[in-house]
Amino acid sequence: MDGKGRYLDNIFIERLWRTLKYECVYLHAWETGSEARAGLKNWFYFYNRKRPHSAHGGQPPAVVYWQRNPLTHPISRS
Repeated sequence: MDGKGRYLDNIFIERLWRTLKYECVYLHAWETGSEARAGLKNWFYFYNRKRPHSAHGGQPPAVVYWQRNPLTHPISRS
């Protein structure tokens, strides 16, 4: 299979959605959309900046990204 509809094109996003559902969505019972949005924002912050990833040797994706792209690193973002 190649071209449009190739199964490998979606594997990364499907894994992200699965992780999001099992580590965040299924564990919380948000009452409103704004609560859900805040919860998801916090989870994505954790996922990208604090959660260790085995594919990156136990480092979060943001650390690996900024090590590879030091010239575009923001001065300070909290």
